[in-house]
Amino acid sequence: MATELTSHTILPARRDDIELRTEDGLTLVGELARPATRPPVATLILLHPLPTHGGSMDSHLFRKVEWRLPALADLAVLRFNTRGTASARGRSEGEFDAGVGERHDVAAAIEFAKQRGLPDVWLVGWSFGTELALKYGCVPDVRGTILLSPPLHRATQEDLDAWAARGGPLTVLVPEFDDYLRPAEARERFAGVPQAEVIGVEGAKHLWVGERYVRIVLDEIVRRANPAAAPLPGVWDGPFERYRHRS
Repeated sequence: MATELTSHTILPARRDDIELRTEDGLTLVGELARPATRPPVATLILLHPLPTHGGSMDSHLFRKVEWRLPALADLAVLRFNTRGTASARGRSEGEFDAGVGERHDVAAAIEFAKQRGLPDVWLVGWSFGTELALKYGCVPDVRGTILLSPPLHRATQEDLDAWAARGGPLTVLVPEFDDYLRPAEARERFAGVPQAEVIGVEGAKHLWVGERYVRIVLDEIVRRANPAAAPLPGVWDGPFERYRHRS
């Protein structure tokens, strides 16, 4: 019998703890989730919010991406802690570097996906993670990028110009009541990037709290990375999985 998907729903996937090695010699901890019985059609690399304000690979929205999208949309999901960040998975080596040294972390994740032969890499950045995506994700191995609540504090006009010159999909989801950048200003800031699609989300806030907003975000991600799987169903008629709680 079909069961409604909720904020605690965890669907089956092949989940493996992984480690990333950066060019400057650090080991970062993470997890790779893939569809349980089929190869993935595309890959999401998740770049988490600011670790000095509680952000990590376990930030709630990214947990739900990993819990649902391998099963619902045949997507591989790579989550990891940037340098100096800790979560239930463990602590990545190094120290938070305010978005500078983290360029090596983004490169290590993209290289890992390439070495594993994971298809069609999409970066999904949230808050601080959008800064990393904009600054360091404009590379040939990245198919496209999805930004959630971009503050545009660290990303410069030069970074936006690089995306404009390169082309390639760039989707920007902006909460109506964001703490840092709201839809009207976001449209102005991204006006020089012709391919940027800025989507204002009515009623949403920076942290995307609430199942309604989680579903909007997940649907928009899937519409880009695997359009054939959109819109996502609201129910599931297969088995569920008990998540592995780490000590």
